[in-house]
Amino acid sequence: MSKYKPYLAMICVHSIYAGMALLTKAALNQGMNHFVFVVYRQAMAAAFLVPIALVFERKKASLLSFQLFCKASLVSLVGITLSLNLYMIAISYTSATLATATTNIVPVFTFILAVLFRMEIFSIRTTYGKLKIVGLVSCLGGGVILALYKGPSIRFLGHHQASIKGVGDAPASGHEPSMRDWIIGTFLMLSSNLTWSFWLLMQAPLLKVYPFKLSLTSLQCLLSALQSALVAFAFERKASAWRLSFDIKLLSVIYCGVIVTGVTYWLQVWCVAKKGPVFTAIFTPLSLVITIIFSCFLFGDLFYAGSGLGSIFMAVGLYCVLWGKNGEENQRHDDEVISREEAC
Repeated sequence: MSKYKPYLAMICVHSIYAGMALLTKAALNQGMNHFVFVVYRQAMAAAFLVPIALVFERKKASLLSFQLFCKASLVSLVGITLSLNLYMIAISYTSATLATATTNIVPVFTFILAVLFRMEIFSIRTTYGKLKIVGLVSCLGGGVILALYKGPSIRFLGHHQASIKGVGDAPASGHEPSMRDWIIGTFLMLSSNLTWSFWLLMQAPLLKVYPFKLSLTSLQCLLSALQSALVAFAFERKASAWRLSFDIKLLSVIYCGVIVTGVTYWLQVWCVAKKGPVFTAIFTPLSLVITIIFSCFLFGDLFYAGSGLGSIFMAVGLYCVLWGKNGEENQRHDDEVISREEAC
């Protein structure tokens, strides 16, 4: 049974991510301001993680230098604050399904940034290098399809209406986003994924200098909450917009702040330790499948052919990049083994 635990953990992780997109869209549909949502989400995440960090790393963690604090602030500003605010604006223009579909491009964006920052070796002359190129082109092509082609809408299970408005590709009322909104939302969502990829890439150099994962994550959540508060106050000063009651808005904030930030973080770290980073990345398209099931089959919302076609291109591209990267790592390992044997 233990050999199946990593698989069950990743299914749980991507089920949680699918729920995040659905609940976020539902909260926005109920009138919650997207800037305010980010503030509450990050504040909730910080409130959840800071006590845990104090319990487990209080005696081990050292004080941050001013230089490291500035780096953490910059990474939080670009990789979390900007990323989440772009995500919230984008999902208000588009759908939960598209938001989940575009996450397939995160590993690809991360790879591109790693090459640009010279943190990743890349050669187009090798077979695996060419495979990566095919993957990059396929992923970027999928992004263009998602943005520029909606295609015919598909409604599953007849005309069943959603019990939560606006969780799928279109609200249950039948209103469809305009093409202009769809294009703007898609490019904002891709921009959000790009900045999130930057955050993922910058964790390794930060952890080399400050190897206390919980403390560093808690600090970044706290910094992003403060940064997001400044942004939100600049755009929304009505007291009514900040008021929370026991409804879908509060549920979404708690879910995104505690479950998404806390549970998925530890499950993914555990899976990386057990199976490696490639194993965890392979499951990325699963979030889309789960989102489609809930938003279309259970809520009866619309699903566009363009979303499906673009998602296929992105998933194929993702696996090509992962295949190429894994192949290069195996080849490098074999070469090292052969070199050691020849030296002996």
